[in-house]
Amino acid sequence: MAKTSSIEKNKRRRKLVAKYANKRAELKTVANDESLSLEERFQARLKLAELPRNSSAVRVRNRCEITGRPRAYYRKLKMSRIAMRDLGSTGMIPGLVKSSW
Repeated sequence: MAKTSSIEKNKRRRKLVAKYANKRAELKTVANDESLSLEERFQARLKLAELPRNSSAVRVRNRCEITGRPRAYYRKLKMSRIAMRDLGSTGMIPGLVKSSW
């Protein structure tokens, strides 16, 4: 089980990403637009730098919904391999069969 503080920090980051997503997208399109002047693009970069760091989507860590584990994460199921194995063994995931030989 992951530390509760790490899980909560990641939740706060997800909220900030959702809050600033539109503003970041607009500033990025202006900053990357080659047809605009260099000063306008630079101003957009400065505005982008003023936004909170945690509002960037890159800073969000994929974590297991059940345990909070950050590693061995399956995106499709939104859980770690360990949680998937436990649920699969008990028959909670349809179509998943634990193999043994």
